Amino acid sequence: MGVKFEPKTNKWKAFFSKRHPITNQPRSLKRIGLNSKAEALRMERQLIIQLEQVFVEQSVPTWPKMVTEYFESKRMCDWTEKTLQNAKLCLEAHTFDKWKFRRVDSISAQDIKSLLVERVGSRSTGTKQSLLKFIRGAFQFAVEKRYLSANPAPNIRFKCGDKLPKVLTEPQAKYLLEKARELNSEWYYHWALALYTGMRNGEQYALSWDKVNFDNRTILVDTGWNKVDGFKSTKSGDDRMVEIAPNLLLILKELKLKQFDSHFVLPRSRNWDKGEQARMLGYFLEGIGLPKVKYHDLRATWATIMMSNGIEPIKVMSMGGWKSLSRLQIYVRKAGLNVRGITDNLNIHDPCKTGGELVVLRSM
Repeated sequence: MGVKFEPKTNKWKAFFSKRHPITNQPRSLKRIGLNSKAEALRMERQLIIQLEQVFVEQSVPTWPKMVTEYFESKRMCDWTEKTLQNAKLCLEAHTFDKWKFRRVDSISAQDIKSLLVERVGSRSTGTKQSLLKFIRGAFQFAVEKRYLSANPAPNIRFKCGDKLPKVLTEPQAKYLLEKARELNSEWYYHWALALYTGMRNGEQYALSWDKVNFDNRTILVDTGWNKVDGFKSTKSGDDRMVEIAPNLLLILKELKLKQFDSHFVLPRSRNWDKGEQARMLGYFLEGIGLPKVKYHDLRATWATIMMSNGIEPIKVMSMGGWKSLSRLQIYVRKAGLNVRGITDNLNIHDPCKTGGELVVLRSM
């Protein structure tokens, strides 16, 4: 670095060189044609600032560039394509236009809070939690890449309303299957399997006959499916055994006779392949006068019916594939198990005891 007089041109030049702090590659800047030494010294100071700025920009990427790196690392790691797609859509939709030219180290905790309020302030708690989770994950990647020394994502707790899931009662579930059978619905077998086992839609789609043991009355659930990743492991990543109820055993044997040459248990349909199972269920429930629930709510229906009939929650959790009892507590409350029996000994008065006669006095 320095300044130098060029006799041939009778001008001064300023120059500055430095190695990149990460790549160790040398980089130089210079300016020629300066009229005086004082001007050259001023230019030298400017070159120092400019080169330091270049190194910073090369060392710390913009938000979109860093997020792209983050997705690539997750694609090669443990994320499924569906999870990757959800994260990509969420971050691109809510952050890219806002932080398009922002370097990662320039985004503060307050910037993140402001973005959450602006973009998803009126959305559901789940949407807010998902966006913050993806933002926090991206910044953690930046810390691991040494773009940042600390994760600026704030620790925000969103107030979450503890809503109970919509489910069908046991009589309503019975009526659904009876009407589906009576009307010869193509979804009869799908709804029956869901209501008798609590299997997820993707697990039903992937279920093959080699996983069904008629002698032991068991189903091995070890595969799931979605239209992004195709066939994969179950949502929890664990295999589990499901017991086949006697009525379901009859249904499965009937189904096996109908499609003896099929690899998969449940019949394929165009609507199922397109992911229209929830819409088709809603139409059918509305048509027979039952409350509309989502396809996934058939799983919740199974859980509440099982626990209402006295099955221990730990067994329901095991058969349904939940990893913890905390999630299952929602269904415990829906079944009323958490309050069942607590008023049996509540005896404040005797409502059967005959009281006096009330006489209305009227003035003459």
